[in-house]
Amino acid sequence: MKREYNEPEVKIEWLYSNLRWFFLLAVGVITTATALSSGTEFPREVIAMLVTGGIANMLVTLLLILRSFQASIAPFTLLLDIALTLGLIITSGGTESPLLFMSLIPIITTSLRYNWLVSLGMALLTVFIYWWNAWISAWLNSGLPLGETIADAMPHIASGAILLLAGGGVSYIGNRIRKQLTEERRKQELTAQTAIDTAHQKVRLIFELASTLSATLNYERVLDAALDVTQAGLEEFVGANVRQVQVIMLFGMDHKLYVETSRGLTMQDRRLRLAGSQGVLGEALETTGTALVSDPGADPELGQFVVMHQCRQAVVVPLRAGFENYGVMIMANPETGGYPEDFRDLLEAVCNQAVMALQNARLYQNLMDEKERLVAVEEDARKKLARDLHDGPTQTIAAIAMRLNYTRLLFAKSPQQAIEELTHLEDLARRTTKEIRQMLFTLRPLILETQGLTAALEQYIEKMAEIASLSIHLEIETGIENYLSKDAQGTLFYIIEEAITNARKHAEATDLWIRLFKRGLSAIAEIEDNGKGFDVAAIEEGYAQRSSLGLLNLHERATLISGKTVIQSTPGKGTKVIVTIPLREK
Repeated sequence: MKREYNEPEVKIEWLYSNLRWFFLLAVGVITTATALSSGTEFPREVIAMLVTGGIANMLVTLLLILRSFQASIAPFTLLLDIALTLGLIITSGGTESPLLFMSLIPIITTSLRYNWLVSLGMALLTVFIYWWNAWISAWLNSGLPLGETIADAMPHIASGAILLLAGGGVSYIGNRIRKQLTEERRKQELTAQTAIDTAHQKVRLIFELASTLSATLNYERVLDAALDVTQAGLEEFVGANVRQVQVIMLFGMDHKLYVETSRGLTMQDRRLRLAGSQGVLGEALETTGTALVSDPGADPELGQFVVMHQCRQAVVVPLRAGFENYGVMIMANPETGGYPEDFRDLLEAVCNQAVMALQNARLYQNLMDEKERLVAVEEDARKKLARDLHDGPTQTIAAIAMRLNYTRLLFAKSPQQAIEELTHLEDLARRTTKEIRQMLFTLRPLILETQGLTAALEQYIEKMAEIASLSIHLEIETGIENYLSKDAQGTLFYIIEEAITNARKHAEATDLWIRLFKRGLSAIAEIEDNGKGFDVAAIEEGYAQRSSLGLLNLHERATLISGKTVIQSTPGKGTKVIVTIPLREK
């Protein structure tokens, strides 16, 4: 399998190729100048060598351009340089050749490809061959004694020494270039490996976070797990234990940020509520991106935390899903070091995972709350039905049974009086039927689900007018149903119905007023009658011994929808029931 060159090796081959072009050009210029000065022709052998070298170097350049140069081709290019050098020197005069500098090509090639010993060996070999050829040529041609032959060879010995020094210098420079390129390659590989390790670290931490967050559906544990993962991630990035301040703030009903969970805050800091509209908090929530501040103690909102004045840097990441902001995660560092950019990227990923887990936890909590609410409503409906049947139709039916027995005895003594009694029993049975229908209506008013609270109350008042002499006056603020959920409307209807039943049965009232209006972030329902009233404190004090659960029912139903009930009454001055329910956003 062929090994492809990396970037530093490709740079070396480009350097080789450019040096060949330079040397070939230098050979052409020197040979031309020599031919012109001596009046001789340009040597054909040199022309052939230049053409051969040019074609070979052109092929090498083409391979480099196409990124197809393989490591196995490098030895052949070295042999090409040696053959080209020897050929040019031999064809241009041998030891007297003006192209002796061409012998530097294989020395340079060797120095860049191999270590300095190999390059120096190539320089020594080149000089030795030159000296040997010079000595043989001088000894064979001169026929002089040894001393004179040595004297004639001295210029060649000096040229060889210069060539040796030049080759040694070239070997040293080439070796330094090779080391520099090798170091560059090592740094590139180290940088790439560091990037890979960082990416693996991020993936592992995010995987651990996802596993941790998916293991629980409790949103408080989700937020604690997010803080744990960010702390562990920072320690892995920095490589040491880091003391820092961690805060997760969520938006409340008043649209202000409150501290849900934290690490390193004082009790005073945990009670803070921030608007999230200024400084780094406002920037993070507005841009929906990570915001960094160097001096959190000077920030208009973060500066309200006492511990932030001891911190040198803080990073704020919004907890956002879609177009909804849940809050922010704040991390502040009291140490001198800051937060690395890679860690800030990890922090964003952690917050995104935490928001999804937070949504799942809230959905699960809502389902559990809805389940408990349905169970409570169903149980309350059974209690109410049993109470209403006991207080109303059950007693009426018992009375009808007694009167029927009495009427049967009257038939023998006074038939006319028995007929009158039967007429009275018929009216009583009809009224009982209407009461039962009224109970069925209040037990499941379909109009409440289809048309809303106002239509249900209007129909209820119409039905109540058929069975009671109580005059009911309805006052409802227009559009308030838009701020009440279906659950709130249903619960409010049952509270009003219970209050009306209490007023009709116990207060002996002739008039009753129902008022429903909006005040601030709450809906207010008032049910007021002109009955005989009662002592609220005395009634509630002995409530455990009472068989009737009417007042307790009013409080329990309001609690189901996070509301509260207040009962105001004075003996002889009527009763007012006030129900307060938090509004939902329109």
